[in-house]
Amino acid sequence: PEGGADEARRRAAEARRAARRASGERRRTERTEVRRFTRRSRHRRAAWVTAAAVALSLAASVGIAVFSPLLSLEQIEVEGTDRVDAASVQAAVSGQLGTPLARIDFSRITTELEQFPLIASYVTETAPPHTLVIRVTERQPIATVPSGDGFDLVDPAGVVVQHLDARQEGVPLVDVGGAPLDDTAFRSTAEVLLALPQALRATVDSATASTADDVTLSLTTGERVVWGSADDSAEKAQVLSGLIADQARRDPAASVEFDVSAPDNGIIRTR
Repeated sequence: PEGGADEARRRAAEARRAARRASGERRRTERTEVRRFTRRSRHRRAAWVTAAAVALSLAASVGIAVFSPLLSLEQIEVEGTDRVDAASVQAAVSGQLGTPLARIDFSRITTELEQFPLIASYVTETAPPHTLVIRVTERQPIATVPSGDGFDLVDPAGVVVQHLDARQEGVPLVDVGGAPLDDTAFRSTAEVLLALPQALRATVDSATASTADDVTLSLTTGERVVWGSADDSAEKAQVLSGLIADQARRDPAASVEFDVSAPDNGIIRTR
């Protein structure tokens, strides 16, 4: 019958559609399973690709820094100089101009700067793309020492910072009885002067010592200070400040001597 044929055709079409849906679902399921089982390997592959790209980029950067003239030394700046001639320092290290910043020989710079006795220390800083900065700390005078027909300004190590025709105010005159500046008498005196607070050191006119244990100071106000050795100098400086303040309250016009050689028993003597 005609109705039976139509029904059969309809059922056949539905069956074909169901088969296509089933086939699509199966393919989607298979793709999902494949992605799930290959996810770890894909992540590993992506990680390797990323790491390789980073390594290549780093190698290229290192190559540019080490070998390329794009980051070569073209300018040397010297800071912190007063007595040292900055141009002479620049000339001393100029042999490395044109060298890539990453290949600058800093031990060679140390050797080249040793010819400047007034340089106590220095630090270097590279400022890409083309600059090297040298920050200098100069030796600072702590004492004035008679020398021939003039005076030498010397630092705590006894290195002559400058020679002057006349004495410079504000720097104590030190007399160690002709002993060399690397002798214990001068070293002890320098240690005492360094231990004084700046305000108190400014009041010291001169210092004498024949040994390391008999340092004596003379103040610009006329008082004399028996210091002794450089031992306990920080404590002695505190005691001296107290004695000076006490004397100023009691009798500022009197001529006195302060004895701090035994810091636990400071003494004021009338002269």
